[in-house]
Amino acid sequence: MIFLLLLMVNAAFAVVISNLLISTPTAVIPTWGAILVALLIGQAIYRFRWNLTIVSIVGVVALYALMIIGDRVPLALPETVLGIPDRGVWIILLFVYAFIASLLPVWVLLQPRDYINGLQLFVGLIILYGSFLITRPEVVAPTVSDHVPDNTPGIFPLLFVTIACGAVSGFHGVVSSGTSSKQLDKETDARFVGYFGAVGEGLLALGTIVATTSGFKTAADWEAVYNEWNAGGVGAFVQGGGALMNEGLGIPTSLSATILATMAVLFAATTMDSGVRLQRMVVSEAAELMGIKLSGLVATIIAVGCALGLTFSTGVDGSGGMLIWPLFGTTNQLMAGLTLSIIVVILTQLRRPTWPVLLPLVFVTVMSLWAAVLQLKTLFQAENWLLLAIDGVIIVAAIWVIAEAIAAISRARKAPQVVWKDEDIEPPLPINAR
Repeated sequence: MIFLLLLMVNAAFAVVISNLLISTPTAVIPTWGAILVALLIGQAIYRFRWNLTIVSIVGVVALYALMIIGDRVPLALPETVLGIPDRGVWIILLFVYAFIASLLPVWVLLQPRDYINGLQLFVGLIILYGSFLITRPEVVAPTVSDHVPDNTPGIFPLLFVTIACGAVSGFHGVVSSGTSSKQLDKETDARFVGYFGAVGEGLLALGTIVATTSGFKTAADWEAVYNEWNAGGVGAFVQGGGALMNEGLGIPTSLSATILATMAVLFAATTMDSGVRLQRMVVSEAAELMGIKLSGLVATIIAVGCALGLTFSTGVDGSGGMLIWPLFGTTNQLMAGLTLSIIVVILTQLRRPTWPVLLPLVFVTVMSLWAAVLQLKTLFQAENWLLLAIDGVIIVAAIWVIAEAIAAISRARKAPQVVWKDEDIEPPLPINAR
């Protein structure tokens, strides 16, 4: 399940980013310039030990300066390069970057990039919410729409496998275990980092909802964008949010679109390079189970090769990257259920209350399995045998995981209580030593 989830994220996000770079060429310079800014920040903080506050301010100013430059100097690739469409070329370049980034030490690129991107995101949210407060936009989207497009699925259970990052997400559970936990100075920082990160995700989710429901003049304008049940997406966020920023703060429409598109691209790019790093770990661990020892380089080649193979499986335009994306919602939320089940086991071992976690665990798991089973019927009717087979594997794996979780919780209840002490926690290595 983790392998499939990461494969979906890595392939689909490469397609999403490439589409944004094509539709918003003003975001090209800030997107790639952010890599240089992150590299310099990593050196300034860890090698030269410069003041963190000053470095942070300079880094954020540099990012937004790049957005202004990008807005004035849009860049676009030729329509084809060596017979490959521009979207395919961007996808290849993105995977080359992700390949290199996943092999570098965390402190060189991944951590400073995530750090400065996080600061940039909060500045962007301040600008976005500032425009909301000034314009006080009217939500033109209907509370409940009576004119839904044909083939629109029911709100149950689809709603609960569509909402992810702003609520509960299995991918975030994988990242928190694979990379976030390894960057904490001490274990007690986990509560602040995890909770504050979730607050940031929630703010982004709420801002996105406002932008995509009130960033249009009339309900007819909104319906024109959402003319299909799965239409809209990042483009609607950029369009709606840009209109509100222009109206509220007087930021030119083009620059507003550049800021929001860059925000979306950098957010997706940091997800992608973390995803490739985690995929490498999954490949290495799977190989170890088979008695094979893989180097980091070989594991990364396999991880990137699988994602590239999927992305270009239907042609050189890279459209294959979205091939298995319809299964992401159910897979991601089933992983969320697995994450919650691990927490229940830990709380049971510590003899702490489990109901606050157990109730959302049951709800998320039931909704996800319900959606996955309904999807089986839809895929069978569409004769999409590939996705049908993968969805079947996911359902079987999910049931297996649920059975394992129930057994683990039962064993934890019968086992002696676990008592954690401060001396049980090993001091972490310095980040540059990792």
